[in-house]
Amino acid sequence: METQHMDVMLLKRLKSGDSTAFDVLFRRYYPMLCAYACRFVSLESAEEIAQDALLWLWEHREDEIIQYSLSKYLLKSVYHRALNRLEQEQMQLNADTRFYQDLVENVLEEEDLCQLHELTARLGEAIRRLPPLYREAFLKHRLKGQTYKEIADELGVSVQTVNYRIGQALKLLAQELKDYLPLLLFLFQIP
Repeated sequence: METQHMDVMLLKRLKSGDSTAFDVLFRRYYPMLCAYACRFVSLESAEEIAQDALLWLWEHREDEIIQYSLSKYLLKSVYHRALNRLEQEQMQLNADTRFYQDLVENVLEEEDLCQLHELTARLGEAIRRLPPLYREAFLKHRLKGQTYKEIADELGVSVQTVNYRIGQALKLLAQELKDYLPLLLFLFQIP
């Protein structure tokens, strides 16, 4: 109850433009908000999301936005921002994939089919050599079209863990198949 009372006092000072009150609130909530956001997104994104949520609080300090608890309000704000970030990342990934698919389809000619068959074989070998946890997340996302959240729920891990595993799988594949990178994207069409 003491924390909530202190938050109320700090919010009153914040509302009058007291930047010291904002500094106290920032130092108190920033680490907690970063840790919470890391359950959904990368550390870099989590830090940005926590900063944005707190900055938004400062910019809207004169509005009556907090009805119950500051901590609950900030956690809810970070949660929604993290979900929005995940959705934006997924949309960007889909747009990038479509762009490269279109590019490859326009460039791909019949004489390239032989190279495509060779690439398909090499890709299969490279995927089989991935560490099992990376391979599982990669195949569920890239070939089955599952979202990071669906994979995380199915595997009983965090969305961030799925993001990490897929990222590592992509790095390993890119290293091993760097000569075929433009054609690789053509193979990963999501149904």
